[in-house]
Amino acid sequence: MSELALLGGQRAVTRDPDDMFTWPIITREDEDAVMEVLRRRAMSDTDITAAFEKAFAAWMGQEYAVGCSSGTAALQAAMYAVGLRAGDELICPSMTYWASCLQAFSLRATVVFADVDPQTLCIDPNDIEHRIGPRTKAIMAVHYLSHPADMDPIMDIARRHGLMVIEDVSHAQGGLYKGRKLGTIGDVAAMSLMSGKSFATGEMGILTTNDRRIWEHALALGRYELFNANNVTESEDIIPGRGLPLGGYKYRPHQMSSALGLTQLKHYDERIAEIDRAMNYFLDGLEGLPGVRPLRPPKGEGSTMAGWYCAHAHYLPEELHGLSVTRFVEAVLAEGVQGGVFAGANRALHTHPLMNTMDVYGDGRPTRIAFAERDVRALDTGLEHSEAVGQRTFGLPWFKHFRPEIIDEYIAAFRKVIERHEELLPGDPGNPPNLGKWFAF
Repeated sequence: MSELALLGGQRAVTRDPDDMFTWPIITREDEDAVMEVLRRRAMSDTDITAAFEKAFAAWMGQEYAVGCSSGTAALQAAMYAVGLRAGDELICPSMTYWASCLQAFSLRATVVFADVDPQTLCIDPNDIEHRIGPRTKAIMAVHYLSHPADMDPIMDIARRHGLMVIEDVSHAQGGLYKGRKLGTIGDVAAMSLMSGKSFATGEMGILTTNDRRIWEHALALGRYELFNANNVTESEDIIPGRGLPLGGYKYRPHQMSSALGLTQLKHYDERIAEIDRAMNYFLDGLEGLPGVRPLRPPKGEGSTMAGWYCAHAHYLPEELHGLSVTRFVEAVLAEGVQGGVFAGANRALHTHPLMNTMDVYGDGRPTRIAFAERDVRALDTGLEHSEAVGQRTFGLPWFKHFRPEIIDEYIAAFRKVIERHEELLPGDPGNPPNLGKWFAF
């Protein structure tokens, strides 16, 4: 095998990837749908959005859907809809994008962090129950990096303690957990549909549920044009407020995203099936190599990675003589690898100053505990797996098409780096402190 490209050798990847990593796939059908909205100046109307909500709810197998201006807005609407209020607590994994939890602050609620399972990188059901307190209202189950969270024990805990479960499906639209579609297991699901996600509509979010009361409360927070007598009929606590958004938010999505959502939905299952085939082919090609382990559900249990958004692998430096993941990724990229390979993942949220000392709204106390009945910061212990994720993960190339001739070169590149990794040890600077990103994924 030739010398590593980082040390002066030839690259393992020589083929032009063409559109291998281009996403979303935009066709004339998509362009025509968006242009139709523009031509009739219907960007802020609701007819296309209503059609998309109906189609998306049907695809999810749910009764109700609420389109929102972003995934952040949809998640906040879900928090409000399940009853998160002043002094209440939301249990959330520390290893996730901030929009899984920070909106709780605007509802005067707070966040209790749980650790992640070191294999799935999703919230660890074994680390939830001891964090429940008298004011715990809900659990946020994040299907992180496309991997399904272990929903059965999460739902068991929630039902025994009278808690609501929100599924954050922003990374995993269309994925399955033991044969059940992600987002249909908890009480409500919310997700981002921004342009980088596997289900991409531009900038948009959506909430789905089978619970009419949850649907009505989600409308009440920020979909003011739907918060009226025609829709809100059962929730006595919010009926007097009909006509004005109770949260003071305007969360209606623009219809160019809704139009794109309708056309993308027609082809989504077929497209993510091809992504799934390509990604599994790639990871099968790395099986048995030291230092790397796939982050994917066991085969045969009916769980899937959906569109493999921001797919990662585990990195085991102890199997590569302590080689840092930073140096490993540097060598892989030098081989010509493209498509989203980088060291680390999100940074653990509980370590950020916002979660510890910052007073955002001038309450005279750190915002996280401004209305809390206990200092939940004291619970930020036992989160070792969340703190270690950055040192032990890396992003995978996100193949959008099954083209073995290209994927084989990528397999060869990873194999080359792993098999010659000892040559990378001299000069390895190690990982930077706090490896990871606050804003990504």
